[in-house]
Amino acid sequence: MNPDQYYKVYHVYGGTVQPALRVLTLAVLLTASARAQTVETVVVSAAPPDPVGTKAFSSVRLGTEDLAISPQLDEALAQVPGLSLFRRNSSLSANPTTQGVSLRSIAPSAAGRALVTLDGVPQNDPFGGWVIWSSLPPEDIAEATVVRGAGAGPYGAGALTGTIALQENPGEWRASLSGGEAGQRRVAASGGTDLGGVALYASAARSASDGWIPVGVTQRGAADDKLTYDGGSAALRLQAEPVAGTLISARVTGYRETRHSGVVGTGSETSGMIASVTAAHPVHDDLGWRLQAWLHTSDFAQTSASISPDRNTATPSNHQTATPATGWGANAALRGEGLVDWEVGADVRTARGNAHELASYQSGAFTIGRVSGGDSVVGGIYAEGAYHDGPWLATAGLRADAWSSSNGHTVQTTLATSAATAQTWSSRSGVLPTARAGLRYGDDALYLRTAAYKGFRAPSLNELYRPFRLGNNVTMANPALKPETLSGVEIGAGGTFDAFTWDITAFYNRLHAAVTNVTVGSGPGNFPGAGFVPAGGLLIQRQNVGNINAPGIEGSVTYTDGAWRLSAAFDVLDQRVHGGSAAPQLTGKRPAQAPRATLTATAAVKLTPALTASANLRYESNRWSDDANTLRLGSSAVAGARLEYAFAAGFAAYVAADNLFDARVATASTADGILSLDAPRIVSVGLIFAR
Repeated sequence: MNPDQYYKVYHVYGGTVQPALRVLTLAVLLTASARAQTVETVVVSAAPPDPVGTKAFSSVRLGTEDLAISPQLDEALAQVPGLSLFRRNSSLSANPTTQGVSLRSIAPSAAGRALVTLDGVPQNDPFGGWVIWSSLPPEDIAEATVVRGAGAGPYGAGALTGTIALQENPGEWRASLSGGEAGQRRVAASGGTDLGGVALYASAARSASDGWIPVGVTQRGAADDKLTYDGGSAALRLQAEPVAGTLISARVTGYRETRHSGVVGTGSETSGMIASVTAAHPVHDDLGWRLQAWLHTSDFAQTSASISPDRNTATPSNHQTATPATGWGANAALRGEGLVDWEVGADVRTARGNAHELASYQSGAFTIGRVSGGDSVVGGIYAEGAYHDGPWLATAGLRADAWSSSNGHTVQTTLATSAATAQTWSSRSGVLPTARAGLRYGDDALYLRTAAYKGFRAPSLNELYRPFRLGNNVTMANPALKPETLSGVEIGAGGTFDAFTWDITAFYNRLHAAVTNVTVGSGPGNFPGAGFVPAGGLLIQRQNVGNINAPGIEGSVTYTDGAWRLSAAFDVLDQRVHGGSAAPQLTGKRPAQAPRATLTATAAVKLTPALTASANLRYESNRWSDDANTLRLGSSAVAGARLEYAFAAGFAAYVAADNLFDARVATASTADGILSLDAPRIVSVGLIFAR
């Protein structure tokens, strides 16, 4: 398969004609090519090197085998305690606008408070900050490094509770085909080859689910429908070394997914493209450097409905017809090694987007059209250094960022008369200094470390300008939002003893001016700027609340001995809101959707050289569905199991069960007590290929 053929398949996928067939075609071609010929895989990487003082900070590295426990990358990453999307459900069923990821359970957010990068390129949506996880199939990822605590330094703005740094598959051939209950089916393939000095890598994935009704049998009505999903992605990367030691890499990926949202007549569609170019020269005997530029375009559309008290009728309430957004950015770094390892750099990220919607459904038709959006820019410079002296490591970094939000606007049109009114919002800007420092003593057998840090996240265009309605709840935007900051300190210890590797960290984090959904009213009733909120619905506004204090402790232990590999990890926090004058009613409450305790465990054993059994568990204490802590979600424990048999070189078959014991996992609650539920038990079978 030549580069023109790869481009042709990718290009057609980016359109509207049979995208699923095109992704499937590419996957089959890749796999067939891998089996039909012997190719030389060129292992070069555009991934940035680890920060100079990374060992002084709390981090977890997940390899290919760790990420293979689930076909959804966010589910695989969830084996890190405290890492989660806004709610308990995975990207298989979560609304795209709630797929932002956060770390340490400090205060989950739909926009996410963690920065996700792939080989240094931000994957967070330019309009909303969430991550479309279907664009990141596990077959495309070699490893993930989860760094907990505010990033500051080279990670940049947005790394508030941490960073998830993904490294792309360097060119290994992988493929998978699976199907199971709830109409689940999936096909994916990835691989690379050398074209005479140019390394070509391509990947594609397509998955779908016929879903389930996310409301219990005793609470559901005729308006309740299945959550369904159909999505895929395709990517192409070219790499070359035109000069020895200098890498040039260009990558482009496209993604698209459609969903039904669990209520009759509602659904969403998401699409986008991410392109990047990287030039890098690692440190050898001279200075190392790195230049990178990227472009991210995205679009999102959805329909929502209000539901009658008996849940037998769904009435259209909002139709978001399109949300086109464009983000672009660039970064540059210079690096040296010696008595002090150091790095200096600069980066910039911009975003522009608009939400187009139809609202105020009356007498069988929408009566109002609305366009809202604006621009944002964040750019900064940083310097970081690390000093090594025997068992000692000392590191410190400084950063300064300028941020702005501008061109904020809302144009509302009465459809019957075409009369329009426009509101514009004042531009806001500022400069924020951040920093981090760490100290570590010891080696891999036993070490002690401590760190302190401060980071910030500017509000997304979605939070600033886009109001929306989901079910009976109405959420208002807030163009007056200011950036949220996080300060923290931690102390930890760890090491390796015989077959055991362990780590434990105590930390104290304070999230200041947290952007939070605050309940300001409840239906039924009419509210200025929001319209009518029906019975059982809430009126919510995004606001900066005072502080969220989050002291906690996290730890992990892994045992590896011959055929066995066992691991367990936990985090326990006491997150509390101190609303101050902005939200005094929230003082003493726990942040919405924040569990106090999380426990994860995995086990794998080779029963024979060809047969492997594995299991995983994730337990969470109770959460609150709302900021006022009136809608309780009970604790949850979800187990999974898998039996895999390698029947030929590079090939294996498996049977797996997710939510093995069919646990009832509540993900959200309405004001009138209707619970949304995560996936029931799903058994699947599959084939995998890797070499």
